[in-house]
Amino acid sequence: MTTPPAPPAPPAHVEIDGVPAADPELLATLMGGFGHFTAMQVRDGRVKGLGLHLERLDRSTRELFDTELPGDRVRALLAGAVAASGRRDCSARVYVYEGLRVATVVREPAPDAPGAPQRLMSVDYLRPAAHIKHLGGFGQSYHFTAARRAGYDEALLTSARGDIAEGAITNIAFWDGTSVVWPSAPALAGITMTLLEPLLGSARRPVSLTDLGGYRAAFVTNSRGIAPVSGIDTVDFAVDEELMKRVHAAYDSVEWDAL
Repeated sequence: MTTPPAPPAPPAHVEIDGVPAADPELLATLMGGFGHFTAMQVRDGRVKGLGLHLERLDRSTRELFDTELPGDRVRALLAGAVAASGRRDCSARVYVYEGLRVATVVREPAPDAPGAPQRLMSVDYLRPAAHIKHLGGFGQSYHFTAARRAGYDEALLTSARGDIAEGAITNIAFWDGTSVVWPSAPALAGITMTLLEPLLGSARRPVSLTDLGGYRAAFVTNSRGIAPVSGIDTVDFAVDEELMKRVHAAYDSVEWDAL
């Protein structure tokens, strides 16, 4: 005798401040915290490294959900959200959840001006699955907040041995007088980092907290821009103006891609 299929599970019941959610199944998916995203700055309806963002989303979707995420779909959703927001300049994020549910968030743009020098506090923490820009970043948010409360601008994630990986919300690079050195410890390859790396005579190698005295300067990058590092813990760095001009010129040389 064939066993009849089980009846479908009833939909989740979710309330927000006592009011039922309009789409409880979607909200339950979002609250699950399993997914990934990418973040970008949009200027005049264009994005630097758009193809890299689309590749990141597809690659992570394949790894997490064992299916592809067509770039054309993401591009259309992103362009539609930006157009609907009425902003040609904005900050945009694309989130991907189980079931290929895609959420696009559009906010006010981050300032274009180069960032002020940043002082970093090292912490013993490495992100799990660091190669994915995944959700559930409690650890990095916790350490970022602790660093800010201690008077620093950012947290610097390191291993228990002091191997430097990345910032809580940034990539970091060091200048040894010859090469721009990106730490080789597990870290997210940020889009700004990926665009800059081939343009700057870069190298990847281990960098430890005990090595800091051997570097002349450092800088951090993320989707909001580039900023010099003025110090890590008790180690001070001079701001190398020539290096920063070179880094900004390299980034400025990257073409903007239309949505």
